[in-house]
Amino acid sequence: MKPHLDLQEFFANCNPSRTLIFGNLVDRRYYIDFASVRGVKVIEQLERTITRLSPHKPTCQLFTGHIGCGKSTELRRLEAELNRQGFHVVYFESTQDLDMADVDVTDVMLAITRQVSESLEDFGIKLRPGYLGKLLNEIIDFLQTPIEVKAEAEISLPLKIAKITAKTKDSPKLRSKLRQYLEPQTNNILQWINEEVLERGNQELAKRGNRGNKGLVVIVDNLDRVDPRARTTERSQPEYLFVDRGEQLRKLNCHLVYTIPLVLMFSNEVEALKNRLGGGVTPKVLPMVPVRFRDGREHQQGMAQLRQMVLARAFPTVEPQSRLNLVTEVFDNTETLNRLCSVSGGHVRNLLGLLYSCLQAQDPPISRESLEDAIRDYRESLVTAITDDEWELLREVTQKQRVTGEADYQTLLRSLFVFEYQDKQGRWFAINPVLAETREFQG
Repeated sequence: MKPHLDLQEFFANCNPSRTLIFGNLVDRRYYIDFASVRGVKVIEQLERTITRLSPHKPTCQLFTGHIGCGKSTELRRLEAELNRQGFHVVYFESTQDLDMADVDVTDVMLAITRQVSESLEDFGIKLRPGYLGKLLNEIIDFLQTPIEVKAEAEISLPLKIAKITAKTKDSPKLRSKLRQYLEPQTNNILQWINEEVLERGNQELAKRGNRGNKGLVVIVDNLDRVDPRARTTERSQPEYLFVDRGEQLRKLNCHLVYTIPLVLMFSNEVEALKNRLGGGVTPKVLPMVPVRFRDGREHQQGMAQLRQMVLARAFPTVEPQSRLNLVTEVFDNTETLNRLCSVSGGHVRNLLGLLYSCLQAQDPPISRESLEDAIRDYRESLVTAITDDEWELLREVTQKQRVTGEADYQTLLRSLFVFEYQDKQGRWFAINPVLAETREFQG
């Protein structure tokens, strides 16, 4: 008897904006480990650095890649693995706490402090900060907000910070005012966060049993979404935050994993970034899942993994090899599934987005015609933004398989016109397959 395809569950599983929570046993059924085909085992390297090479001394590691290539899902896997090995992991999406159009170093520090102290409280560890607590009360007075915190003797540290950030996140004027107040005290604030939150938290965790007793790890996701606009006439916001203030972000006394904007890998500041925030170590880049080799041959293993990703969303409880016998429950034939995987270029979110569009149009089995309609709509949304000069640039990338400089990045990679891959020879680049099929490119 064939397994039943639950259409509504399949549709929900194909939502391209959904991040799989690896620690959730249900979500884990949908996870496919692409490390063997991506050309680099990024998450294993991040984990090994913390658990084996430097478990007792804080580390600061940098992680980047295309938006939509699967970074958050991989970081959730890292979180689950570190938790399993006895670390207390604080994972959070910085977009929840910060306005990505305007971020400063003190904003990041307060966001980390709030998330760590909140996580520790949930774990049964309530911190009672001295200088930091007084500073937060002073901030509330300085902002002249109607929050009566001092009257509530037992109000928690994370709640104080939450009330402050709620006031400032949507008010550029208040945010600017707060920064003017905090900037001269940044080094003191860093010291207080270390002493009263991170070090004390680590001490309390060490007293616990096996759970969380190996110390704190903070994973700051979505910080790569910081707006690339100019901060000053000479510096972009990513350069200011991650390079100019990188040494301060690095000094938080716990294991840190920061997601950083991919544009910095194409900036003249990449060496300064590596030394100031990365401690001399180059940021780890998560490339696409390869669908072809450099020479144009089909990457059979990469395609096989992508087919499994699609079929796992439909039949999560079926063994991988047996899923291949169920292709016609989802598609009219195997070639339609292959076309979907190939045209995605190994960009996970694009693949799911095309599949999601097909399901909006018809029930499975999905026809080749329905898939081509979804591809055409996606292609047209890209083509309308491309100028004649950019078509020439795309042809040049196809010939050289390389992208150089920040201007090319902004034009090609940020717009998802070009994808990045990695093999034993290093990084290489290829045009988004949907654009390679256009008359404009072929002409």
